[in-house]
Amino acid sequence: MATLLIVLAAALFIASIVVLIFAVKRPKTPAKPSGRRDPLYAGAMEQFGPRQLGPGAIVSYSGIDYVVRGSVTYREGPFVWWEHLLEGGDQPVWFSVEEDDGRLEMAMWMTRKDLQLQPGSVHVVDGVTFHEAERGRAGYTTEGTTGLPAGGEMEYVDYADADETTLLSFERWAPGLPWEISTGKSVSAGELTVYPAPPPSS
Repeated sequence: MATLLIVLAAALFIASIVVLIFAVKRPKTPAKPSGRRDPLYAGAMEQFGPRQLGPGAIVSYSGIDYVVRGSVTYREGPFVWWEHLLEGGDQPVWFSVEEDDGRLEMAMWMTRKDLQLQPGSVHVVDGVTFHEAERGRAGYTTEGTTGLPAGGEMEYVDYADADETTLLSFERWAPGLPWEISTGKSVSAGELTVYPAPPPSS
């Protein structure tokens, strides 16, 4: 009887060792979620760009379905952001996308050729007071129809109101060229429906 108990204990001990070895060797990769992913969620930023939201994509906003005609990718040091030219309404608009502290910041922009301004400390446009938020220089590349060269370097000065929801931007695409002025409005992912672009042709 004692011998049988010893044999059973040894067998259980060996079995537990085998289970432990298999558990350690088992890959610890999380299961991939099934189904489609929201292209605007913050975790998608590494893939977010012309391959996903680029020429051919549809952006539905405020009851209008816009087609992305072209995209601009900006790089300034470690920072990357995008602007997409949308057509479908009364006039073209630009849709900007960038990541700030892990969150997507998006805005719709209208070109303002009626404004004759230069970057300065404070501007009042359409009754809104804007203060400078940031300025810098960025390299850029383009895809599709944007009205810009295939790539180059640009200069920008960005302004915002007190709530940082109404925006003003100055952009210059080469030294000596006039500033291009746009006004913008922040938008949230819940205000948009995005149908990603088809994959680029090889």
